[in-house]
Amino acid sequence: MTDFLSPGRAALTFSAVALAVIAMPTAAQADDVCKEVDYNDAGYVVCDFAHPADLGLHWTGADGRPYRTFSALADAEDAEGRELVFALNAGMYDTDYRPMGLYAESGKEKTRLNTKSVGSESGPVPNFYKSPNGVFYVGPEGQAAVVTTDAFSSAAPQTRIATQSGPLLVMDGELNPILIPGSTDRNRRSAVGVCDNGMVRLAISDTRVNFYDLAQLFREHLACPDVLYLDGGRGTGIYLPEMNRNDISWHGGFGPMFSYSVPKP
Repeated sequence: MTDFLSPGRAALTFSAVALAVIAMPTAAQADDVCKEVDYNDAGYVVCDFAHPADLGLHWTGADGRPYRTFSALADAEDAEGRELVFALNAGMYDTDYRPMGLYAESGKEKTRLNTKSVGSESGPVPNFYKSPNGVFYVGPEGQAAVVTTDAFSSAAPQTRIATQSGPLLVMDGELNPILIPGSTDRNRRSAVGVCDNGMVRLAISDTRVNFYDLAQLFREHLACPDVLYLDGGRGTGIYLPEMNRNDISWHGGFGPMFSYSVPKP
């Protein structure tokens, strides 16, 4: 059994599986990317990307200002001749919508890896800093991975897109031992997993769930051995016109956003 809190060993085990999978970018069909899923009395929207290179990350526009809304991102994509098919919050952010940790898009690192450690001496530990936190990234060849922050820092892999968040929910098929079955800490939540055959799966709950239940969805139902929590509550949302979804953030806007766009006809 992998020791969840041994980031180096967990990352090496994971890399042997996920980083061996090279997915060439091909356009997914807009109508089969996402589906509604009921699991353990909770409702989710789950979006599958067999080709991780289809995914993009966005934070700021040409003017350097955060998009903040999915509609603003959709307008920017439209101006470039693309149709935004899907978007989802892509991690935690500060009050100025700046990502709290590592953020990279189109091969360019825009914010640095956050290796700060926060203890519980002064109160509850913010979710971002719960141990261990980690990074989801897609490399230049289209391979996706979820690794601990320590492992990412040590390996310094090349990335096309990357986002840092926390905590890790599942690593090498093992649930994070800090997760509590039956916890009353329930909220709308989202997460990203790297799953069978290197597929990336993103999920957002439509009902209030705890961390344990979200982790179980990914491990037991979606077959994802490596999963990173993204955000919850008012900081999570999805854009999916085919399901009439264009969520807003009650924080005044989103920070980083995952995206999937297709050329306009």
